[in-house]
Parts: sequence; C-alpha cells; structure tokens
Amino acid sequence: MLKKGLRSTLLIAGWILITACGGANTPRYDPPADRAPLTADHAWPKNSFLVIGYHDVEDNAADQRYLSVRTSALNDQMAWLRDNGYHPVSVQQILDAHDGKIVLPEKAVLLTFDDGYSSFYTRVWPLLKSYNWPALWAPVGSWVDSPPGKPVNFGGLMTPRDKFATWQMVKEMGESPLVEIGAHTWASHYGSTANPQGSQQPAVANHLYNKATKQYETDAQFSQRINTDLDLITQKITEVTGKAPRAWVWPYGAASGTTWQIAKEHGYQMAFTLNEGLANAANLDDVPRILISDNPSLQRFAAQVAQVREPRTMRVMHVDLDYVYDKNPDQQRRNIDKLIQRVYDMRISHVFLQAYADPKGDGNIRELYFPNRWLPMRADLFNYLAWQLQTRAGVEVFAWMPVLAFDLDGSIPRVMKWDPDTHRSAVDKQQYIRLSPWNAEARKRITEIYQDLATHASFKGILFHDDAFLTDFEDASPDALAAYRAAGFPGDIGKIRDNPQMFERWTRFKSRALIDFTLQLTRATQAIRGPQVKTARNIYAMPVLEPESEAWFAQNLSDFLGTYNWTAPMAMPLMEKVPLDESNAWLDKLVNAVAQHPGALDKTVFELQARDWRQPEGQSEISGTQLADWMRQLKLSGAVNYGYYPDDFINDKPEMSEVRSTFSSFWYPQK
Repeated sequence: MLKKGLRSTLLIAGWILITACGGANTPRYDPPADRAPLTADHAWPKNSFLVIGYHDVEDNAADQRYLSVRTSALNDQMAWLRDNGYHPVSVQQILDAHDGKIVLPEKAVLLTFDDGYSSFYTRVWPLLKSYNWPALWAPVGSWVDSPPGKPVNFGGLMTPRDKFATWQMVKEMGESPLVEIGAHTWASHYGSTANPQGSQQPAVANHLYNKATKQYETDAQFSQRINTDLDLITQKITEVTGKAPRAWVWPYGAASGTTWQIAKEHGYQMAFTLNEGLANAANLDDVPRILISDNPSLQRFAAQVAQVREPRTMRVMHVDLDYVYDKNPDQQRRNIDKLIQRVYDMRISHVFLQAYADPKGDGNIRELYFPNRWLPMRADLFNYLAWQLQTRAGVEVFAWMPVLAFDLDGSIPRVMKWDPDTHRSAVDKQQYIRLSPWNAEARKRITEIYQDLATHASFKGILFHDDAFLTDFEDASPDALAAYRAAGFPGDIGKIRDNPQMFERWTRFKSRALIDFTLQLTRATQAIRGPQVKTARNIYAMPVLEPESEAWFAQNLSDFLGTYNWTAPMAMPLMEKVPLDESNAWLDKLVNAVAQHPGALDKTVFELQARDWRQPEGQSEISGTQLADWMRQLKLSGAVNYGYYPDDFINDKPEMSEVRSTFSSFWYPQK
C-alpha cells in the first residue's frame, strides 16, 4: 500500500488508463440456475470435521470464570448433534484419516474438554457412555497434581481443589475406549509479561519480557522453558495412563510454531487452537475449534455450529504506526486509546497494522517497530498495539510488512534498472529502492527480520506490501543476471526483451521468483509464530485489469489467488488517474475482472484510497461520503470484502459518521 507520498502513480511509465462505461450503478442479476449454492448446501470437504471446545460442566449455575455449561445444556447439545446428522469421531479415527487408512463420515464432530475439571469424570463421562460418543480430555498437569485440600491457583483465582480431577480419575478415563487423554501443558496455562508495556500474553506461545532487566527471553531460554514443561506433562500422562499423549491443546488457543515443533519432538501429532472454521485431517498442525462459553441456549449453540462453514466477511482498516508513535509517552498513550476506541466503534474485522517506520513517506524502510537484528528500532510498539487491538477491539491483526524495500547497509545489492538507451544499469530512484531478491545475503537478512517479528509479536497474519514488484527493465543486478543465465535466459536484458516469447517467459520467471520469496518468508514466520498465520499480498490494479501488464509489475492475479489466503487489489481510482465521475465504473470493472476467476471474490479484499495523493498535503483527504459511495459500488458490483488506506484516527478521517454504516454491517441500517 502507498505510504504518505505519491509513489505508485510514478511506478511504471506508460501505465494504461482503464475506465469502463455502463453497468456500474446497479447490481448484476444472476438467474437462479447460475447462482452458486449457499455454503450450507455444499457437501463437507473430504475428511473435514467439526471440533467443539468445552471446559467445566455444572449441574446448576454455569460459572463463566471456568467457561462452564450446565449438564442439561450439554445433554441437549449432544442430542441436537445426533438428531441433525452429526457423526461423533475419535482422535484415533482422525489420525487414521490423516494417514489415509479411512475416510471420515460426513459431518464428523469431535468433542473436547479442557483444563482437567473433575466434572469430566462425574458429569461428562456418564453422558459419553450413554451416547457412546468419544471425546478428548486435556488436563493441565500442575492443577491435577495439586495436593488434596490445597486450593488451585487458577490464573490468580484460588479455586477449591475438588474442582479439578485427580490422577486416579485421569487413569480411569485413560482406560476407557471413549476417552483420549491430551495435554494442556504442565504449568504454562497463564499469561505473563511479554513486552515493555506489560501486556499479559499466553506464556506457552510468547517470549517473556523481564521488566527488571529490560530484556526478552532468548530463543534458547524460551525453548528450554517449553521443553521442561512438555517433559513433565508428557511423562506424567504416560506414567498414569500407560499411553503417550498424542493431542496438544493450546492454552487460550494461542499457538507457537517453536513450541509446536518441540511438542512434535515429544510425540504429539495434532494441535488444537480456537481458530475459526472446519478442521481437516490433512492438516493436524492447526485444528480449529468452536469455543462454547456463556452456557448458550440450544438455538445459539445450533447457530454457532451452522455458521462454522460460512466465510467471514473481511472489513479492513489500514493503520500507520507512524500516526500512533509519539516521543511523549502520554501523548502516545492517548493516541493508542483513541485508535482502539475508533476501531471498536467501527466494528470492523481486521486491521492491517504497519510494523515498520516510514516517517519520510518515501517507502524506504530505515526503522522498525519491533526488536530485530538488522535495522534500528524506532520503538518497541508493534506487539503492544497488536495485542491491544486484538484483546480490546476484538479484531484480527495482520502485520503489514515490506518485502524488499529495507534500507540495509550499502553492501547489499539493490534492484537495478536496465536503460535501453545507454545499455547501463542503475538503481531507479523514482521507485521504491528495493533489495535484489536474487542476492543470497539480502534474502537471508530479510528472512531474519521476519523471524524477529514472529519472535517478538502476536498477530494473525502478514500483509506483504506493494514493494514486491519488478518492472520490465528490472532486475539488472549481477545476482539477477546470474539467476537468468542459470534458468536458461541470456544474461542480457536487451536480448531478452528483443525476443517476445523469451520476454514472456522471463516475466513469468520473475513473478514466480517474488512469490517463492514471499513463501520463504511465510514459512520462516510460521515456524516461529505458528502454522495458523495467514497471508495477504497487495497487487496493483493493472495486472488485474490487463493481465498482460504482468510484464510491468511481475505480478499475476491467478498466481496470487492460488498462493495467498487473501489477495488485496489496490482499488484506488484516483491514484490511477481515473476521473471521479468515472470512478464507480472503474471499480465495477475491477471487481468484474476478479470475478472471472471462480471463487476469487471470497479470497479478495479490495483496498480503497482515503487520500488523493495528487493533492497537496492538508487537502488530500477524501470525504467519508465519497468513500462510502465507493464501498456501496463495490458491494453492488459483487465484492464481498473491502477496506481502505489510510485511517487518520486522530482527525476522524474518513469521518466515522459517514462510512460506518456502509463499512460495517453491525451498524446497518443506522444512519
């Protein structure tokens, strides 16, 4: 996405102006026979299964300090699942499906119970035997290990010992063919300080911060702490039940790639989060679950189950951390509170949060907002704000990160442009100044920056910035030319350009190279933060509207749709020099171009502009009325997901009163 200066209008000389006429102000009509069936009418994907996560079960009051449900409610829910065609499956069946030995039944469901409450023994087990249903029970070892009569410290709440099971109960349950004993850590089900601001984050998934020494845990210290915990819980369950645990259940649903790798070394084969959606036996590293809380009515329970397959509508606000940061801690605190209140009031779903600093607005990244090995840290702010947005505003946060435009030391080669007139190559200072993706040291350092982000922050996904492009004269650096020769091209861009077929192959080679590098960054991030981390990538409008313009960008819509969880076209008509009175038609054409790819609209989030960067500073804001009009046009054209950049929360730009009812369905039809 653009930073504060007008960059992308200058990106590629000779961009084609695309506009369209007609059909922009009314929704398209699809005859019933041509409409896609509702999600609820689709067959479940092969080997998919639903996981329902419970905690305590009580006969009377359902104490929400323990996320309890009443025994009668659990009985009603199991009866509803049975009567509506859901088929109970066990952990063993899921593992067998994973290994290709069986196929799970349609509408398979697994019940799980966390923490190790004695109610599993006294209330749940009788129901399981009555229905002949299997379940997973995952106790916290230290809570079950508490001596008789000694209260259990349940996250600071001193709880009577008999609320929790005994190892004798665990032993008996482990002998039942209906019960799988999993692990919920030995003593890591708590939150602890994870940044200088004091955020309490899940200890099993985050490096802890020592406020006295002002230092984070090292990787070695974190791994040792986790390994010790896993040793204790694994050995104890194996000792008590005679069987090594195979299922790992994350406290708070918060996963860590580092912890999961250690868990797999201890023999664990599946890990349960609290992410949304159906699980599938093909991917047991990230098994999502429905969390049952507030003792739901049967109607609300049924709605939760029925909605699990429905795609979530994405509404995105881009936030610059440069707007939040202030040298004055009190002012920065006020900025943070104002932002969180605005995000909450908007009732949006996602924030794409800038993890880098760019106060000059030139897109060349000299500082970052998290500890790292290669660039100065402007402030240790990203993790804190991301956590605040997730826990206080209830949104998912994607770390908005550059791919190539890191201003590392001059020894690292930059992307170079070949000049057809002089046949010489140099850095093009009219573009983002990017590191060459074919240089091994550049790739190594960028990867390490992403690893440092994953180590020091909690987030749901990554947005790859719009700096991941190469023009039809780039890259002419020595490493790039060597890569071309190794791939069978001449080491001469002039010769490549003179051969149309070779030029087309070269374009595809560069597009794939950039995608492969982002996949490398994704793997590096997921290895530390967890397999649940999603990806999104910006794409310029031209490769969407005119696929042949891939040559100017090394970006391809079909490739993006097949690679990332989300593709984010820059739906910015004024940036593309489209007259305002033709902007709706242009947006309509953009959405229609995406819609030509089956299923693409469900994986695409259109990003509108809240500023006109052609105008002088102070006069560039686009009114909330205009932005709301563009949002309505996107919906009329068939777009499902959209957002905008930038959000000036300090000055209420765009005006919340103008965009809120169009931006978030929570507020419709109020206004």
